Amino acid sequence: MATFLIVAAEASGDLHGARLMRAIRRARPDASFVGMGGPAMRAEGLQAIYRAEDVSVMGIVEVVPKLVGILRMLRGLATWAEANRPDAAILIDSADLNLRLARQLKFLGVPTVAYVAPMAWAWRESRVRALRDLDRLLCIYPFEEGWFRERGVDAVYVGNPLLEQEALRSLPDRDGCRRALGIAAEGPVLALLPGSRRAEITQLLPTLLDAADRLVAKTPALRVVLPVAPTLEAGLVESLVAGRRCSPLLVTGRSLEAMGAADAVALCSGTATLEAALLGRPMVVVYKAHPLSFRLVKLLVRVRHAAIVNLLSGSAVVPELLQDDFTPDAVAGALEPLLADTGERASMLARLSALRDLLGARPASEAAAAEILAVADGGRLAAEAPGDVERLRAG
Repeated sequence: MATFLIVAAEASGDLHGARLMRAIRRARPDASFVGMGGPAMRAEGLQAIYRAEDVSVMGIVEVVPKLVGILRMLRGLATWAEANRPDAAILIDSADLNLRLARQLKFLGVPTVAYVAPMAWAWRESRVRALRDLDRLLCIYPFEEGWFRERGVDAVYVGNPLLEQEALRSLPDRDGCRRALGIAAEGPVLALLPGSRRAEITQLLPTLLDAADRLVAKTPALRVVLPVAPTLEAGLVESLVAGRRCSPLLVTGRSLEAMGAADAVALCSGTATLEAALLGRPMVVVYKAHPLSFRLVKLLVRVRHAAIVNLLSGSAVVPELLQDDFTPDAVAGALEPLLADTGERASMLARLSALRDLLGARPASEAAAAEILAVADGGRLAAEAPGDVERLRAG
């Protein structure tokens, strides 16, 4: 029987972990998993020493209780590993937590694999030293493998987990998304995704609405849809959209359907930009922060682009309107050609399609499972079930 210590401390990591557990069990039906995770991983049979939810809610007001709680969890996970000697440890994202645990596991001699690399290529390159403690680093962006390998980290690109997201894979076509949202099939549609945090809403939404008002003034048939994160108070968004010319349709959640229904998207820099790219939706990426914070980020970050779509492509595939460049006129001007049948729209669509090809089609969890089985216990699992490992690696 193979036993794995598995640790995920965030909601996204919980979903990645659940898919990874299923993929490992397809090759090793006797595998068991112990550690930290959320509801998705527990539903897959995780024996939870700690819950991911407990990490996310600690220390909202005070920093010290958060640090004390995390250190206590690290000790607990390391103590369990020392007593039970798992075949391997699987650490998913959450680098601030997991790289500290990796150092302890290395001291204990437990083979350790991290899934989802920290963005050391963008900032905090010093993390590379800690990443060398890993037996393998599983990357979700193609350029990361070479970058980390050049710095002495055993890194492998396994694919991007977003491609496995069931909601993305099963999303209806544009007309189907419009029907689901009650939007007419005819006419242009613009989706606004200002983010899911209150600060993002207050900083970004007014400017996006100003831009949408300008576009509707030129094209009265334009419909605007605005998905609202369930965690936000509805009154905040309603007060900002009241009396607007663009009269956006507010929907709770359903951001994928909103993007699927749209001809173009204006959205906050983040994971949603990659979702829009995978859906083949032309976009304009925006962001604005406190001026002091923005200056600090510019000092620390070494990459040329903010949007992951542009980072993956190595060029400005989609417009980025950041900080002082983020104005209503700039947003409206960048969106206008994307809402019509223009050469600019066609060019962006072609480059977004190439990006999907770059990511590859193989499920990331299958490739990650193969690498984990190969690393586990110095190759013992690979020796016991070479057919399973070779089958997984071959895809």
